[in-house]
Amino acid sequence: MEFNVSSAELLKGLSDVARAIPAKSPISILENFLFTVKDGNLEITASDQELTLRTNISVDAREDGSMAVPAHQMMDLIKALPDQPISFKTTSDSSFECTWANGNSSLPFFPAEDYPEIKGAGEDASTVVFPAQALVDGISGTIYATADDEMRPTMNGIFFDLDEQSSTLVASDSHKLICYTDTDLQSPVKASFILHKKPAGVLRAIIGKDVETVELSFDVNTAVFKFGPTMMVCRLIVGRYPKYRDVIPQNNANILKIDRAQLLNTVKRVAVCANKASNHIKFDLKAGQVEITAQDLGFAIAAYEKLTCDYNGDDLTIGFKSSFLIEILSNMTCETVVMKFADARRAALIVPSEEEAESEKICGIIMPIMVS
Repeated sequence: MEFNVSSAELLKGLSDVARAIPAKSPISILENFLFTVKDGNLEITASDQELTLRTNISVDAREDGSMAVPAHQMMDLIKALPDQPISFKTTSDSSFECTWANGNSSLPFFPAEDYPEIKGAGEDASTVVFPAQALVDGISGTIYATADDEMRPTMNGIFFDLDEQSSTLVASDSHKLICYTDTDLQSPVKASFILHKKPAGVLRAIIGKDVETVELSFDVNTAVFKFGPTMMVCRLIVGRYPKYRDVIPQNNANILKIDRAQLLNTVKRVAVCANKASNHIKFDLKAGQVEITAQDLGFAIAAYEKLTCDYNGDDLTIGFKSSFLIEILSNMTCETVVMKFADARRAALIVPSEEEAESEKICGIIMPIMVS
């Protein structure tokens, strides 16, 4: 195998797929990139068998072939090189030479035949095409609400509820739930699947600003995302996701309307004095004002802050875990947020105000806590 390539283009290709390289694997061959050169194209593959990333770059190929090259050594070498042409050439059955303007290195490689076969979605797979930015926004708006729950693995991913008019991405850890609905994410057929948060995070990170569309093919077990020269194959979480629409509170009579940034900053300030184990804060809601308090009796510290606001409803005292509320407010981009309450024991609904363009896109639900 022999080819020439730009070091900058190679570095970008390696960086795009390196996220799938396991730190340590019982299958040692997976700690390598798989290089395959054919018809002037270099295909780079990385995999941990749960997640596979593959990308293609154009090269000046003199001899086709394939080999598995040490991932960490290759990344460190290419990162240290300035942008320039470099050449790769196998020099024996187990080593290759990388040559640049004023130097070279000799590294080992392993047979490509030892690399596991990567299987995509089956023949019965469904295929949809999404606008790339809409998909990235949907993942960004929900991924932080996923769980780390060994007993309920379905909660460890984002639920994609696809429909013809719009699709909804859902994430929940049982304490908070986020629904993100976008009419740009349309599917020719109604379908659903659960994407684990690790590949979801990788997908969000590697979709570039220049990518316009993402083609998604999926069956019961596997999803394949294709965009530009890159492809991601990942296993889906198999299981039944809870009926999320049933837990969205309806007909909440007590409504708080307030500047999102103001509320967020107040919660952050007051939460400094909350108990570090519980992170509990308390809202005391009255007409035209909300008082937010926190205390830690063990350290004899406390804080409160009053805010003027638009509140319509009964006087209400309700508690929340501050870290959950901060997460939801931080990941919303609207200027004004609306919190809707039924009573102190039922979940609160958080949405952008009706005047905001995204008001129908996202809603958050946060479970209350008991306060004294």
